[in-house]
Amino acid sequence: MNKRIWLSLAHMGGREQDFIKEAFDTNWVVPLGPNVDAFEKALADYLQDDRQVVALSAGTAALHLGLILLGVKPGDEVICQSFTFAASANPISYLEAKPVFVDSEKDTWNMDPVLLEEAIKDRLRKTEKLPKAIIPVHLYGMPAKMDEIMEIAHRYDIPVLEDAAEALGSKLNGQMCGVFGELAALSFNGNKMITTSGGGALICRTEEEAKQTKFYATQARDAAPHYQHTHIGYNYRMSNICAGIGRGQMFVLEEHIARRRAHQALYTNLLKDVPGITVMQNPNDRFQSNFWLTCILVDPKIAGKTREDIRLKLDAENIETRPLWKPMHLQPVFVDAPFYGNGTSERLFDIGLCLPSGPMLTEEDVEKVVNMIKRV
Repeated sequence: MNKRIWLSLAHMGGREQDFIKEAFDTNWVVPLGPNVDAFEKALADYLQDDRQVVALSAGTAALHLGLILLGVKPGDEVICQSFTFAASANPISYLEAKPVFVDSEKDTWNMDPVLLEEAIKDRLRKTEKLPKAIIPVHLYGMPAKMDEIMEIAHRYDIPVLEDAAEALGSKLNGQMCGVFGELAALSFNGNKMITTSGGGALICRTEEEAKQTKFYATQARDAAPHYQHTHIGYNYRMSNICAGIGRGQMFVLEEHIARRRAHQALYTNLLKDVPGITVMQNPNDRFQSNFWLTCILVDPKIAGKTREDIRLKLDAENIETRPLWKPMHLQPVFVDAPFYGNGTSERLFDIGLCLPSGPMLTEEDVEKVVNMIKRV
């Protein structure tokens, strides 16, 4: 059988083993340790914006703690992008707050600033309160329209928690994703730009925010010789072993970004003459996506085939692809949540497909994927 071409596999650069061995040699395998400190510093240096970074067990944990730092309480409303993975919205429910979903615009597929302001105004009319926070997502590595989103957020004095889980290394106006909002979450899951096998980080503006994050992430233990707790805490800190993997991955991050951008450019070139197929692009020079995943739209009226026809055929040929995210407002678990939409995310979900994009992918692999699409 043909070798399976995966959507996005992790790639180890080699230095990871050195830092893991160091942890074993010093018997420092528990949560926290030198690798954690060094990984946090490497991330902060990479962002180039004088930010504090706290390494955590998952990107979801980062979003959860971010909402806690922003003061979200039971009954509060939090505006969240609808077109995203469930992890963007689930932490809102962890805090017994209420998600309010906003649809996407067509340029970046991310939160529509016009609908964002419409949602804020309507929630204020209906609840007599402003939403407590806004969670835009840089989907598939494409920066959201943060200039517009931040202007609205500042005007209504609502803090922004960026979900940059897929966007490490992406830039808007030359500025790294993850440094626009008050806080931001990163993910180091196995299929992301870099991996720690599992893990994430919260990007903070201030040292005090980082200190509070570490406090909540280590069971909120008070400063006392005995175990004393005046707040509910969580076991969310990253282990020294996982952080060692992350330290090694930082040496290949730029290579991973270059590889994924090269894949997107090759797909664009090879699919340019295929009727009904559109490859996701940067809207203009202000946007520099890392192209975590290369995504296509399949217009069935022109292509003569649906996204699902292509997905099933590629799967039969041992090629993994995946539909775009099913919007949160269509998920049964969020059926009662308010939604402000224009149909964009529903249309994208119906016709969109993620293609293999990992750093281990070869040009021959990309050509095989394209040839199979053409055969369909």
